[in-house]
Amino acid sequence: MIAFNRFKLDNGLTVIHHLDPTTPIAVVNTLYDVGARDESEDRTGFAHLFEHLMFGGSVNIPDFDAPLQFAGGESNAFTSNDITNYYDTLPVQNIETALWLESDRMLSLAFTKKSLEVQRNVVIEEFKQRYLNQPYGDVWLELRPLAYREHPYKWATIGKEIKHIEEAEMDDVKAFFKAHYHPANAILCVAGNISLEKTTELVNKWFGDIPASLKPERMLPREPLQKEYREKIIERAVPNDAFYYAFKMPERRSFEYYVADIISDALGREKSSRLYGKLKKELKLVTSINAYITGSMDEGLLVIDGKLSDGVTFEQLETALWETLDELNAHPMSDEEAARLLIKIRTAKEFQEQGLLNRAMNLCIYELLGDANGVNEENTLYQSITAKQIQELGKTMLRRENCSVLRVKAIQA
Repeated sequence: MIAFNRFKLDNGLTVIHHLDPTTPIAVVNTLYDVGARDESEDRTGFAHLFEHLMFGGSVNIPDFDAPLQFAGGESNAFTSNDITNYYDTLPVQNIETALWLESDRMLSLAFTKKSLEVQRNVVIEEFKQRYLNQPYGDVWLELRPLAYREHPYKWATIGKEIKHIEEAEMDDVKAFFKAHYHPANAILCVAGNISLEKTTELVNKWFGDIPASLKPERMLPREPLQKEYREKIIERAVPNDAFYYAFKMPERRSFEYYVADIISDALGREKSSRLYGKLKKELKLVTSINAYITGSMDEGLLVIDGKLSDGVTFEQLETALWETLDELNAHPMSDEEAARLLIKIRTAKEFQEQGLLNRAMNLCIYELLGDANGVNEENTLYQSITAKQIQELGKTMLRRENCSVLRVKAIQA
């Protein structure tokens, strides 16, 4: 059970307070409700570019990291298709330093030509190194537009192409900041050995005077129902043939999301999973195989990926894979298998909650979903799932008509 308090400032900033008297470290986590799905299709990669720009200095503080490091802290951030999240960890007695830094860049990020050029080059280099010049690096650049035709999940967080970052203008950057980086579009979590009273005082001191803005209305195109089996093969200089089967799955706020998560664990989470046992251990068709979900706010993907063993064809893999999926759909999961999966999920959740940073992040994410207390209800939801519900969703989700397959054919460089 993660205990927390919640309050809201007049400017719209939602604040979560989590007291943990057992640690000398504090966490300041700021989640902005903006991700790659909020970009224009001809201006992609902006949410990720902004993650970098936010470390480029504000009007009053030219170097974000220096004061934090001087206070014994460190910071980092990540961007997804749904959110951008910034987090600072530091000794609790110095927590005001983090609140000062976060509030200042929320209020007055420095828009300088130098900062834009520096961060633009960093992002372009990241695009090249991680996505273009690495084996299997461009898989998601190929898989997303295969699986999605209308929804902005059809491009990766890094963006559709380098050109969009290269052509980013200062006016574009300022407009993106004004629309998304303000109190009403943010959730702040202060966690550690600090009282609610002190947290309220400090948050009001540093964030209370930031002007209010209207939270942007999100009107995204809805992804049409997929009705056909989609296949694409690309040739790359990679060590082994690889495959990626992507099935549309329910959105994050639905109960079926949790059912899909259990299905992914049953199929390919560990060595005891069905796909590992059948395709790797028994048939030796693959050198590796995994199943996982993208965790998307809107309709996401359950992905099965892996590498083929030498001499094995995609056709052989295809036959054995669908036989395994059909088996899951044809027969309800045994109570023993379901119990084993639920125990693993509960154990993983309890392990994750040992970390203060993870607690702070999860409280923000669940608050974005509608209620931070969802973090405490998650395990109950999982434990309520029945074998019948798993079978029913499997029949709906693990169908050829709901599947997009990307195959990567290894060629000599």
